[in-house]
Amino acid sequence: MSVRDTVISTARRAIESVLPERAVKEALTTSPIEAKGEVVLIAIGKAAWRMANAAYESLGSRVARGCVITKDGHSMGAIGNLEIFEAAHPVLEQRNLDATERALSMIKGLSERDAVLFLVSGGGSALFELPIEGVTLSDLADMTSQLLSCGADIVEINTLRKRVSSVKGGRFAKACAPAQVRAVVLSDVLGDRLDSIASGPAAPDAATTEDAVSIVEKYKLKLAPSITAKLRDETPKSLSNVATQITGSVPVLCESARNILTAQGFDVTVLTTTLDCEASAAGAFFAGIAREAVRDRTNRKRPIVFIAGGETVVKLKGKGKGGRCQEMALSAALGIKGLDGVAFIAAGSDGTDGPTDAAGGVADGHTFELMKKQGLNPQALLDDNDAYHALKAVDGLFITGPTGTNVNDLIILAVE
Repeated sequence: MSVRDTVISTARRAIESVLPERAVKEALTTSPIEAKGEVVLIAIGKAAWRMANAAYESLGSRVARGCVITKDGHSMGAIGNLEIFEAAHPVLEQRNLDATERALSMIKGLSERDAVLFLVSGGGSALFELPIEGVTLSDLADMTSQLLSCGADIVEINTLRKRVSSVKGGRFAKACAPAQVRAVVLSDVLGDRLDSIASGPAAPDAATTEDAVSIVEKYKLKLAPSITAKLRDETPKSLSNVATQITGSVPVLCESARNILTAQGFDVTVLTTTLDCEASAAGAFFAGIAREAVRDRTNRKRPIVFIAGGETVVKLKGKGKGGRCQEMALSAALGIKGLDGVAFIAAGSDGTDGPTDAAGGVADGHTFELMKKQGLNPQALLDDNDAYHALKAVDGLFITGPTGTNVNDLIILAVE
């Protein structure tokens, strides 16, 4: 197997190892729901269908009602008596709000005897949303678009989302009271901050109004007056009716990749599980590591691999198509051109990277020249944020389809 095939195979197997079904079932087995009344199941995020399906298989008739809100294309059919909604991501549409309103209607009037099983995964911030009174859908969509294009990280984005939402920042859990909320969470946030995963619908909000205002000033955002007026409304800082369990995260994803490659005889180093810089800079950094590793080949007896996990950002400068993982791979391709026995992959664990059908991108020492032979200018395409078309031309897209999980991105650099 070539080193390129090795990184592709490893990425696929590592992602498969963090699919949520087993984790959800284990969570419900080790800590059963003990409510004597109704159990309402609400699942949100890109992994919502798989999490809900696993929970329903465990609980069956105990589930009185519930709904699943997931991204377009991520539903796999009916689940018992649950209502399934597909919604837009990452920019809001009216159907997102309609689905959220339906979820809220299901938890109205619950008593302290009842329980809400709340299954949370990445993507929930956009999929699970109902604006606070006075804020319109167009106001929210405009704010989200500005945040996605300015280079704000996920914590900053969610800090603002919580201020103008009736379900984020602990407000959903508050609406469930006095019923107990059992939250099972698949983390896509570096450091597993519960108040940032899906914008923390069932978590006390650690961010303050001052934090929100400073983010607006930092990125010079031009927000609607309705949003500006809500930035100083405080969110819940404590919740007495919530118990939370994290079932998956990017460190688990990286550890799985490490185990797979170690078993194949690679000398593996996990550099970080909290990578959070610009995507193109990350790609250039890994290319620098590759060049150093190639120069040191004669001093090594085994092939070497460097692994990282996290979530980079793309600061849009051009009008091309792509995502952070594809941009990372294209940037790496520029830096490893001409190097034999080197391969790089950056993959989104959810199977979607930006507004594309790819999970990420793959590059090796020949990628740059292959692009040139196709009449492409790799640097110009990188500058135009057009990694998708650059990689597609040389069979450099990593495509999995929706995976049903979402625990950040996996980056692998291998050197023979």
